[in-house]
Amino acid sequence: MSGLLSGMRVVEGSAFVAVPLAGMTLAQMGAEVIRFDRIGGGLDYGRWPVAPSGQSLFWAGMNKGKKSIAVDMKTERGRDLITQVITAPGEEAGLFLTNLRVRGWMDYETLSQHRKDLIQVTLTGDRHGRPQVDYTVNPALGIPHITGAEGSADPVANALPAWDLVAGNLCVSALLGAERHRLRHGAGQDVELALKDVAAATLGHLGMIGDASINSDDRGKSGNALYGAYGQDFVCADGRRVMIIGLTDRQWRGIVKVTDTKDAMARLAQEHNVNLMNEGVRWRLRHDITAILEPWFAARAVADFAADFDTAGLTWSEFRTTRQALAEDADLSTANPMFRDVVQPGLGTFPVPSCPIQFSAYDRQPPKAAPALGLHTEEILGDVVGLPDVEIAQLFDSGVVESPAWSARRGAA
Repeated sequence: MSGLLSGMRVVEGSAFVAVPLAGMTLAQMGAEVIRFDRIGGGLDYGRWPVAPSGQSLFWAGMNKGKKSIAVDMKTERGRDLITQVITAPGEEAGLFLTNLRVRGWMDYETLSQHRKDLIQVTLTGDRHGRPQVDYTVNPALGIPHITGAEGSADPVANALPAWDLVAGNLCVSALLGAERHRLRHGAGQDVELALKDVAAATLGHLGMIGDASINSDDRGKSGNALYGAYGQDFVCADGRRVMIIGLTDRQWRGIVKVTDTKDAMARLAQEHNVNLMNEGVRWRLRHDITAILEPWFAARAVADFAADFDTAGLTWSEFRTTRQALAEDADLSTANPMFRDVVQPGLGTFPVPSCPIQFSAYDRQPPKAAPALGLHTEEILGDVVGLPDVEIAQLFDSGVVESPAWSARRGAA
């Protein structure tokens, strides 16, 4: 069965995380996604992590299932070809995703002259047009000052590019929303969003801007504790570390029951004349609660209580490295229907995820390898742009476009 977005064609010109993620998400839902790059690869073609071959695992991960065209965009003919790809006819075409802020030939005003109903979604750094990435937005908005060990004064950056991930999925939403508008009204539009605005809006949604505006005390660092409720990490007898969450009443009651600390928690509540069923109270008394629970975990290996925790339905997990998780957690293996072992040329064979969304009306599409740079250049020039074979051959011979197949032919000749 075809994917949910089968028939839709999206063109992507991008670098970094957010927009490549958006294009890959659309591709995994069935859209034809064409990514264009300069010959030799764009800004993130060699980005870490890399395989022993030196090829980028990052690039392969972000470009699964896309088609690739490699073009010399320094030439006028190369720029014209990209314009033709973006604005090619088709009821479900004319959709462009980018974070390459190129004034002139690749801006909406110019491109829409070639296709009036063009939809272009552009991600910028901030609303002023200045460049930003996750690692600059996070410090600007204060997140590193609430991340890290309790009592530490040093800001801690986050290894996970959270704002890029949110922004990437908002790009998907923006494109599909604008496409729905075009289906209803026949009109395209220029859609813009900024990475910093995505982060700022998220802080507002989470109540963090209101907190800083209304309350006098700054939120500080709390290590691995769950802010505003109870959640804490513990070192067990075998040296392994677990995280246990007591956010809801049910979660909290489960912790108390399985660890047999009901009497100790009752004494703590009585001492402070509070009700520990209140999550805010649990937060304020988190150190006292942890002191009660620490000996229980310190006396037991993870294997001693893991089954009991699962049977009781507790919300918990063990701290692992990614390598350990890959070896121990079936959710990162082909036991999970989302994963398949995929051969990625130049990299090797490893588990690759498909779309995490399961639609009841469509079978989950298996993941596809990322294309070699320029793999589909000839196909795109013929099927999308509509060039005859003779002209395509001339473009390859002149070096305006490139593909692995044509490079091999020239080498053989």
